[in-house]
Amino acid sequence: MDFYLVNGSPRKKYNTAQLLEKASEGIIDELKKDFDEEEINIHQIHLYDLNYKGCKSCFHCKRIGGKYYAQCPIKDDLRELLPKMQNADGIIFGTPIYFGEITGELRSFLERFLFSVFVYGGESNAPKRMPIGMIYSMNVTEEVCEQIYGNKFEILENVIGGIYSQPHILRVYDTYQFSDYSKYENYAFDPELKAKRKEEHFHIDLEDAYNLGKKIAQDSLKI
Repeated sequence: MDFYLVNGSPRKKYNTAQLLEKASEGIIDELKKDFDEEEINIHQIHLYDLNYKGCKSCFHCKRIGGKYYAQCPIKDDLRELLPKMQNADGIIFGTPIYFGEITGELRSFLERFLFSVFVYGGESNAPKRMPIGMIYSMNVTEEVCEQIYGNKFEILENVIGGIYSQPHILRVYDTYQFSDYSKYENYAFDPELKAKRKEEHFHIDLEDAYNLGKKIAQDSLKI
């Protein structure tokens, strides 16, 4: 079985990466009840390591009878990766929130991943249905998130739902952004409160990520 954990953060060891790693543990722990661990393949993808751009609106993926129908023809680091992921048993995307949005790297990736199999007004051209997870990490509180972001992420989530399956969502709030706040200009956040939040709550966020991974594994056997 093949699962992909996609890190949309430039950091490989910080909040988003740690949450994805915990989710991978949940996948493995859930599936090893029925499979040998050698049969469970977890593929870690760090988007900032790849060379690619977003959709170019060439529409080759929509050209009826065309060579690249339902495929993205762009020759870059996603050319071979996208078909593998579109045939996966489950995917979890992780991203910090920058200026109220997922990172530009993940946005560009999703344009390519989703649009090539999206059909205007028709059934998805995705080769299979699969469970999807979305982990959002952000340095604002839950209350502020609701005030300024509202349900804006639901547009993307509903597109994913129509193509693959409605994603499982984990939002992680009020994250610890710097290892040492004294080294960086910051007037919006109290370093002591940030440290206290991390100590008291981030382990709960990690447990939630673990449980999301278990849910993805469970759904992979049903869809």
